[in-house]
Amino acid sequence: MRTSTASRCLLTLCALLAIGTPARANDFPTADRVNYVLECMRTYPGARFEMSSKCSCALDAIAKELPFDEYVELSTAAKAMSIGGERGSAIRDVPSLEPGIKRYRALVIKAETGCFLRSPAR
Repeated sequence: MRTSTASRCLLTLCALLAIGTPARANDFPTADRVNYVLECMRTYPGARFEMSSKCSCALDAIAKELPFDEYVELSTAAKAMSIGGERGSAIRDVPSLEPGIKRYRALVIKAETGCFLRSPAR
């Protein structure tokens, strides 16, 4: 049985659609996902199963918006803002980091609100 070029192309396209492409949200290493969830659970104490689900949801939402390398850069800069003294000024005094830190914090708030970790008014 001979198939036309159009038929082969259609079969190939269907096969590719069935296989799909890896989700960008899954490019975060497992250890980093675990660390985020554990830190989140310390921040938002509650029933372990419920909070692990909510915290995982939040990281999935963040991962949909940021590639892992950018997540590391922005989350590190955001956390470093709280370092006091001269060491912290190395981050605080870099104006070019401010937009990224604001974006990251906004993504975290949106993710945590959407996953029921914080109330919309907070």
